Amino acid sequence: MAITVQQISPVAHLPLILGMLRKLDVAGIIDGLLPRNPAHVLTGGRGVDALILAILDGHHALYKVGSRLEERGMVPLLQSGLEHTALHDYRLGQILDALFAANLNRVFGAVALRALEVYALPTPWLHQDMTTITLYGAYEEATRSDAQASQAPVGPVPPRPSYGHSKDGHDDLTQVLLSLGVSSDGGLPLRLGVRDGNTSDSTETPVAIEECLALGLEGVRGIVAESKAYCTRTLGLCLEKRVGLITLVPRTCAVRQELEAWGPQQEALPLLLEKPGRTRQESLRQWHGQSVIRRVEVE
Repeated sequence: MAITVQQISPVAHLPLILGMLRKLDVAGIIDGLLPRNPAHVLTGGRGVDALILAILDGHHALYKVGSRLEERGMVPLLQSGLEHTALHDYRLGQILDALFAANLNRVFGAVALRALEVYALPTPWLHQDMTTITLYGAYEEATRSDAQASQAPVGPVPPRPSYGHSKDGHDDLTQVLLSLGVSSDGGLPLRLGVRDGNTSDSTETPVAIEECLALGLEGVRGIVAESKAYCTRTLGLCLEKRVGLITLVPRTCAVRQELEAWGPQQEALPLLLEKPGRTRQESLRQWHGQSVIRRVEVE
């Protein structure tokens, strides 16, 4: 039997990504959060699908999304009757603005909770960390006057690019702070926050942990975070919610200094963990210690 092939498209890995997006019903979730306009051929949800496919194909420019997905043969799979000309940068920009107006944390949380439900991932421990995103080019002045700062913001307030401590060593460039909470099993992102570039870790970490606990996930036993999580506010919050906190106590804290002085005085501490050396020449690595209880102040 002869078969006529009219067109061959280099779809690469994009059908797998689109299949995952459909399994999670990302487009349906987003269409339920964004206002609909019958005049728009491309729905907000399908536009987000297109953006994800384009980004994971290595192309971020909005004006290239339609043509690139057309080359990949993905446009007919996105939405029935859709033409690649509907994926123009003006419409995609409208969708990005609508996502921001709908509150990105709310949108992100809805998709993350659906992923937890679909893949039945347990979340006994949540991991919280932060990094900086370096920016290039000129941005509006980040500072606001006292009068502007005292006014209640109307709608979401975008993060302000500014100079701050860069985690990748680019202190000469402006940046924003990305705060991310993920599940211990699979590293599934559950919450995110994008803050002003000069936001300190000490300020953001308690807020991030509070937002993690506000998700109301079942079976959460505790949170793992860096040393900035050790503060009276965070300890009090975890105590109130009855969840654990695994973190490194800062060297400046009296309780750590006390225990560092106490440890060497003990004859032998129990073996907690043993791992092979990282090279053939390195000897077996061992960690010794034991649990201790100390009273600390909390809010």
